[in-house]
Amino acid sequence: MVPSGWGLKTLVELTNEKLAYGANAPSCELSSNGLRYIRITDIDDQGNLNSNAVGINVDAGIAYQLKDYDFLFARSGNTVGKTFLFEEALHPPSAYAGYLIRYRPDSTQLSPKYLKQFCFSSRYKFWVKSQIRAGAQPNINAKEYGSMELPLPPLPEQHKIAKTLSTWDKAISITEHLIDNSKQQKKALMQQMLTGKKRLLDDSGKPFEGKWEKLTVGTVATLTAGGTPSTKHPEYWGGDIPWMNSGEINHKQVYSVEGRITQLGLNKSSTKEIPLNSILIALAGQGKTRGTVAINRVKLCTNQSIAAIMPNEQKLDSEFLYFNLDSRYKELRTMSTGDGGRGGLNLSILKSVKLKLPTIEEQQKIAVVLSNADKEIELLEQQLDDLKQEKKALMQQLLTGKRRVKI
Repeated sequence: MVPSGWGLKTLVELTNEKLAYGANAPSCELSSNGLRYIRITDIDDQGNLNSNAVGINVDAGIAYQLKDYDFLFARSGNTVGKTFLFEEALHPPSAYAGYLIRYRPDSTQLSPKYLKQFCFSSRYKFWVKSQIRAGAQPNINAKEYGSMELPLPPLPEQHKIAKTLSTWDKAISITEHLIDNSKQQKKALMQQMLTGKKRLLDDSGKPFEGKWEKLTVGTVATLTAGGTPSTKHPEYWGGDIPWMNSGEINHKQVYSVEGRITQLGLNKSSTKEIPLNSILIALAGQGKTRGTVAINRVKLCTNQSIAAIMPNEQKLDSEFLYFNLDSRYKELRTMSTGDGGRGGLNLSILKSVKLKLPTIEEQQKIAVVLSNADKEIELLEQQLDDLKQEKKALMQQLLTGKRRVKI
């Protein structure tokens, strides 16, 4: 069912040209007066082009040059269903590659920007899943894309819907840029403050002075690894004691975990209860997990793939250590034992990690600055999530006609 005044038409009914496949030609370096070569890998999930621009020989690409408001659909592989709207005001002269399908809307019937918004909707995503053919890799061909139906309001209403939703897109894009900028600023702060290149003011308003002491983690902290109670004993599981697995270390600030063990499970295994504000490091994992650092904000136990570092509070501030080790992710992974991607960290390696430490007072001041930077990023990320949820709810209403716009 469609609302009064709306229609239901296929894409092929809304164009005067056939859907066309792209060029099968090699890429080359992009010249200042050449054609950009848009490949399937150049389009992200938000319908934007990445910055890794390549070119195509003009003679090979001229037959595939895009016109203003041409629409591209990805037709094969894991990216099938991705879309891109070409706009001459925003993009350089471009041609498109073979795993993309060009669709040229009849602008007297279909607003290209309305189609762009429709292709972010749950209805479109459901359609893509229903059309993917079984085989070596997912695939949707030009005929299938042409058969896709979309609910179609009158053209003025299409324009108004697209304009309304684009307002949310702009707000989302601005917030994403603010997050990126905040992360870069935090990174710069960490590089300066955690090395002593930039000194803060003490309580008297004077810059901290004095050389930083060179130590190893093992000299200023106690380290331990966790364990897993036997799953053959159900009485070890389902109690009141939080138990963390290595996958949850990506929370970074750990306020809650899913696992629970009993006191008996704690007593009968090698896991240990870790005090608040200990530094947790993933010891193993072939992906990105190994070397990831977190800090626990609740008392918990961990599995054997997580090490806990409990600082001597007189010499080492937990927050300072968290930021220090978090900034050294690549270094920690390099220190892992073993060959290739299957190496692992251990307590001996972590004890030997070198630290440069100022006084405990300066450590705490540095930690406060970096914590505030984290809070700013978290706030922006929450705002971004709110905006995305608001747009999703609005799309559900506007693109179905449940809520009508005023023309």
